[in-house]
Amino acid sequence: MSASVTVHSAHVVVPMTAPPILDGAVAVRGDRILHVGERAWVVDQLAARGLPYTERRWRGALLPGLVNAHSHLQYTGMAAVGAGRYRGFEDWAAAFTADYGGREHDWGADAAEGAAQSIRAGVTSIADIITDLEAVSVLADAGLGGIAYWEVMDWENAAWQERGRDQVLGELEHIPEHPGAGLSPHAPYSLDVGPLLDLPDIVRQRGLRLHLHLGESAFEAERRALEPVPGLAGVVGLGRGADWHQANVPSFRALRALGFGASATTFVDRLGVLGPDCHIAHGVYMTAADRALLRARGTAVALCPRSNAVIGLDPPPVADYLREGSAIAVGTDSLSSSPSLDLMADVAALHRIARNQGYGARDLHERLLAAATLGGAHAMGLDVGPDRVGHLAVGARADLAVFDVDARTVADALAELAEDGAGRARATVIRGVVRAVDGTVLTATHVPERTP
Repeated sequence: MSASVTVHSAHVVVPMTAPPILDGAVAVRGDRILHVGERAWVVDQLAARGLPYTERRWRGALLPGLVNAHSHLQYTGMAAVGAGRYRGFEDWAAAFTADYGGREHDWGADAAEGAAQSIRAGVTSIADIITDLEAVSVLADAGLGGIAYWEVMDWENAAWQERGRDQVLGELEHIPEHPGAGLSPHAPYSLDVGPLLDLPDIVRQRGLRLHLHLGESAFEAERRALEPVPGLAGVVGLGRGADWHQANVPSFRALRALGFGASATTFVDRLGVLGPDCHIAHGVYMTAADRALLRARGTAVALCPRSNAVIGLDPPPVADYLREGSAIAVGTDSLSSSPSLDLMADVAALHRIARNQGYGARDLHERLLAAATLGGAHAMGLDVGPDRVGHLAVGARADLAVFDVDARTVADALAELAEDGAGRARATVIRGVVRAVDGTVLTATHVPERTP
């Protein structure tokens, strides 16, 4: 309680759970937010309590720290793959596999560089998917919030029962509890039914989190038409509405081979994967029924539009998600499939896509900015509780991001941020400590004394 107070003030403060504030301020004591409001009111409150403070006056807009709801920081060194353009998921996967296995990688160093790039871009929490243990501690090492998800893939039923489950349990022991841990069943097409049934139970028994890729490949989309069963002349699959689960299929690929038309979303839902402790990435190839399932289960979706474009996929149905009231977040994915780790570039891409898809409501700017902050926190269950993030409110963790915008009104500031916010991050504050200023990442002890 004796920690000094810092007042971060700016032309516009955007709390996310309250209306934006002109000439606003956030008072921070230690790693917590003490007051949020108009600057004059915040200063008066401190004076009334006899609390001395230091003020940092920032130019532009002050937001909660951004939350990247889907990334693979360890692939930061694979930017050459992400710089390409591909004809679809299989084409990109071939390039990714060749780079991943074709040369030596320092996964720890690459992940650390990805963390630094994220902090420079105003990101303070990340859903980080980890495939190699060398990168497992990057969030804790960088002082970032979020959750480290250990990725599980390429397990068939027999191998899973024989050794896979025990192997994953052993690997899970290496995931640091701080800032958070979880498991990421990679995708319904890369895991058989056995692991997809077991992994949610493993997570839920430990109070951890789930995160998977879903609806990223066109292969996962619902097949509406009746289709012939490969290798069986004259036999037609049951198509949409079939009780495929009664066929005891061993995997989603087997379901497709048998001609069933159920979507991957329906498939994993039947296995009990979805829920409020789970969020998915991409959500591109989903019908209205699939999206309704996500809402019914309390499962948020992290949209990664620039990654989808690099791979050669369709744009995500962001306008439908918004109209239907789905819980959305924003992710960059990794540099193996995206031009940068600047989350605001994905916000701008989502804005363009939503308008092109006919979303004309005036709330678009505010909703997309909320998706990049509060939405990401909600996706990981970090928007509530004693260590909550994603919004500026009394008692929340003091994670802030400052963006250089030159707008006189709140509406103009929100528009500038949502439509052209990439490259504008000026400062990043994590747990009350300034961690980046004007593109320079600072250690906890290397904080400039000069007030900007």
